[in-house]
Amino acid sequence: MKYYVVSDIHSYYTKLIESLKEKGFFEDKEPHKLIVCGDFLDRGEEPCEVIDFLLDLAKKDEVILIKGNHEDLMEAMLDDIVYGDIYEYEMGKSIHVKNGTFDTALRLTGLEPMYALSHAKELVAKVKLTDYYKKLLPLCVNYFETQRYIFTHGYVPCKAREGSNLYSPYKWFYLNKDWRNASSEDWRYARWYNGMEFVCKRKMSLGKTVVCGHWNCSYGHAEVEHKCSEFGKDADLTPFYGEGVIGIDACTAFSGKVNCIIIED
Repeated sequence: MKYYVVSDIHSYYTKLIESLKEKGFFEDKEPHKLIVCGDFLDRGEEPCEVIDFLLDLAKKDEVILIKGNHEDLMEAMLDDIVYGDIYEYEMGKSIHVKNGTFDTALRLTGLEPMYALSHAKELVAKVKLTDYYKKLLPLCVNYFETQRYIFTHGYVPCKAREGSNLYSPYKWFYLNKDWRNASSEDWRYARWYNGMEFVCKRKMSLGKTVVCGHWNCSYGHAEVEHKCSEFGKDADLTPFYGEGVIGIDACTAFSGKVNCIIIED
């Protein structure tokens, strides 16, 4: 099967379509599917277009949707905005404002910001009636696996020594051999991992090539290949091909591009 693989669309529908056209996705007459490695919405201005496009592909069984941390953030925000500190939203300090999740909810429901904050339960109810919540999210999986590849958002669940966290020294983490059957909580945590770091620096290979998003490709080019800076003018946001991992997040809001790679397996 031929797979066209993208990640971290972040509501940039136009950029997504440009990338797919460039790779010949729409002209391909042979059996093929699109794999989206998470983070469909937030940050861009075209969430409805992205949703409609992905659902249309889903009806034709031409897409595989992998859950990203921004999908988790939407679900978390729907709880937080009712019971959390509205002042944090008003001042732009909430993680859900900074990451674009609140803006996505407004675009999906058509509500104005101040009205939504003063009618939080109405906002939540309207979001839960959208195609995004009712149709798209239920299609998401934690990972997709072929003979030679594992497609995920950040990385797969790992074990950590007691008291450690994502920023602890490499030696504090070790591979969870039963990662496929890890808990929902462990998968939510894994979606924040940097797959390029876990494979190339933490040496936690899975025996197959991991294709992931979440972390900007320039990390691999800068920290593994040492050929550019991570965020400077020379940052390279083209796909990163490392031993055992392919990073494809183009940081679209920064680069203006959605990376698309083609894999046959």
